[in-house]
Amino acid sequence: MNVLILMVDQLNGTLFPDGPAPWLHAPNLKRLAERSTRFRNCYTASPLCAPGRASFMSGLLPSRTRVYDNAAEFASDIPTYAHHMRRAGWRTCLSGKMHFVGPDQLHGFEERLTTDIYPADFGWTPDYRNPGERIDWWYHNMGSVTGSGVAEITNQMEYDDEVAHHAKMWLYDAARGRDDRPWCLTASFTHPHDPYVARRRLWDLYEDCPRLMPEVGEMPYEDHDPHSKRILDANDRGHFDVTPEDVARSRRAYFANVSYLDEKVGEILQVLDDTRQEATILFLSDHGDMLGERGLWYKMSFLEGSSRVPLMISTPSMAPGLVTDPVSNIDVCPTLCDLAGIDMSEVEPWTTGQSLRELGQGKRRQTAVAMEYAAEGSYAPLVALRQGRWKYTRCALDPEQLFDLHADPHELTNLADGLDATDGAGTWNTDDPAAALAHFRGDADARWDLDRFDAEVRESQARRWIVYEALRQGGYYPWDYQPLRVASERYMRNHMDLNVLEDAQRAPKD
Repeated sequence: MNVLILMVDQLNGTLFPDGPAPWLHAPNLKRLAERSTRFRNCYTASPLCAPGRASFMSGLLPSRTRVYDNAAEFASDIPTYAHHMRRAGWRTCLSGKMHFVGPDQLHGFEERLTTDIYPADFGWTPDYRNPGERIDWWYHNMGSVTGSGVAEITNQMEYDDEVAHHAKMWLYDAARGRDDRPWCLTASFTHPHDPYVARRRLWDLYEDCPRLMPEVGEMPYEDHDPHSKRILDANDRGHFDVTPEDVARSRRAYFANVSYLDEKVGEILQVLDDTRQEATILFLSDHGDMLGERGLWYKMSFLEGSSRVPLMISTPSMAPGLVTDPVSNIDVCPTLCDLAGIDMSEVEPWTTGQSLRELGQGKRRQTAVAMEYAAEGSYAPLVALRQGRWKYTRCALDPEQLFDLHADPHELTNLADGLDATDGAGTWNTDDPAAALAHFRGDADARWDLDRFDAEVRESQARRWIVYEALRQGGYYPWDYQPLRVASERYMRNHMDLNVLEDAQRAPKD
């Protein structure tokens, strides 16, 4: 079984209620959705790039990977799906972003075709010792919103054009058959991550789009929950005048960049068709984007726009259709291994995720999905549980939250405020808020020691600040991945037989 993983960055899962929303111009993703198991309620393990991706690859939450933020090292001794599949005989390759921090820039991938778009060192380390401090040179601000619009090339487009090109060339090479192992290719894009800038022809697709304003408009600062206030402060919201025109323009560019991604996905899938290669295909994102809902942008929140992500799996052993039970991106690692027929006793000790294969065969999930956040915009770790109709969040600094997502999909009413959970203690009635609150309190108590979690994050940050400052003194050796291109082994050279070469490089053969 060949495997193609199509990963994107910051794609809001509410736009994928059952595949792409009908009003999105995404014909390739819609065709993929028709033959996929589609997960309406998939959640990131952590709503930030590096923590979410380390969890996706390993099947572990950030408290286990120790990838708390975008500058925390992903340890080389943590098994990933690339390790498991490579160990079992797969050829593993990455084209694009995975936001690995540290000297190991492969984490089980046998090949890597591009460098990363973001730095691999400790420079983006937050500092819980200085709560409320903005580290201006790398923190998000609202400039991506006020500066949104149209361009034919950006840093992000240049990167994703390269990611798609190398993924296609690799698939062409795989079709030549020189390596008889099954392959696992991960093509990982940075769109539709801000900046909210799109190419004109894609921008024009959304001229009459009715979705250019959020369903919940900007809220007064004092009406936000404590963590949302911290995010607004971290994003320097108070120093920007964000107009309704800025909001509409940013959302339009974001939707246009979903269409940009759709084109890249289509190009890659066309290579599979043209070369007659079959593969199991996964499409997912690392986290979402609030897109101006409540006045919030980007990620860093457990609210639906930030934490909910699309997930679609097209494979013969999972029936096309919609799964509504909550699932997590930490479930991807065990799912891939299960679909590949790898002995799960070799995988399960190293992941807390669950294989989703049986959910694609009509089974139900009985346990909650967990999330964690301990990066910029937080002053202490936050945790969350999602099960049934409920979402529960806890932070040592804040009042706990309980939302009924069936009755309150925009999470505007915190049912935990003033609720006596002892009224429901000892039962798990899925329709009773008191019982739900009691259930989630017990589950959270069993899963997390927040004082210990906080101490571990602070220790990690403090160590990294020392190491980063030391390594930037004197000579600097970067950890960024340097793709190797051996030109003397490409195309035609005089140590090759032209007749053999031309035949070997042709695919398919007939």
